[in-house]
Amino acid sequence: MFAFMFLMSAQEQISPYTLPIGRAGQTIVESGRITDLKSGKAATADDIAKAADRHLFVFLGEEHATEPDQQLHSDIIQALVRRGRKVVVGLEMYQRPKQNLLDKWTLGQIEESDFLTQSDWKGQWGYPYPFYRPIFDTVRRFKLPLIGLNVPRDWVRSVGKGGFEALGADPKSQLPETMSLDNKDHRQVFTALMGGHPMTGPTGEHIYSAQVLWDEGMADTALKYLGAHKPNSRTVFVVIAGSGHVMYGQGINYRIAKRKGGDGITVVMAESDEPMSVSNGLADFVMVSPKPRSK
Repeated sequence: MFAFMFLMSAQEQISPYTLPIGRAGQTIVESGRITDLKSGKAATADDIAKAADRHLFVFLGEEHATEPDQQLHSDIIQALVRRGRKVVVGLEMYQRPKQNLLDKWTLGQIEESDFLTQSDWKGQWGYPYPFYRPIFDTVRRFKLPLIGLNVPRDWVRSVGKGGFEALGADPKSQLPETMSLDNKDHRQVFTALMGGHPMTGPTGEHIYSAQVLWDEGMADTALKYLGAHKPNSRTVFVVIAGSGHVMYGQGINYRIAKRKGGDGITVVMAESDEPMSVSNGLADFVMVSPKPRSK
């Protein structure tokens, strides 16, 4: 989790929320509400679902283990269902090899306690499960496909230490042939998330390559699922991941768009007790929640 380990250390003057990427200008957003960054007006989960009409993807960038964020995920999924969409939910929280257990959860074939143990929730993610229960309960209630987006963690570690060339033949065979490192806007986001201090030399490039692998791998998982299940006009794939994976449309969303996999809308979630200024290009919608006292 390279970028997000450093998110809270970002200096105020290089906040990842105020980068000059995408739509010009900034908007002051109030704590405790959702804001439509195109209009500057307050919004709801239903507004987000409506904005997703005719889009194949909804990218939800969260602050991990923050109750309002995970509840909003559930609310948006339910709003999409109400609009008649065929919802697929993809999670950063699980790696690809756990897919069979996610299928069992959707189909009601496993109880919660057994699911958490057998799927190794603590090892896969580690944050307290009750924060995420609204998502899992909603998926189960509507029997929605639930997809583990993440690539195995040891792949990311290997690339972080030695670059793409450190990957073995088997991982390489399961990933796109090319994973470009030339997106300047994404590097700008990555640098801001790392505290505003560009990492140079081979070590810096390896860590950046690991971030690209992370995003590209999750995009690849989503596209492989859609390739196997033939989406139609009602299909919508909801991607739930850390906010740094979707900010400014430069993470998972960029990798999907580059492969012409479909467009989407992006929701980014942040924490602040006070109103905060964010770039209009940050996302389509942003929700700011009060900072929790503890996690």
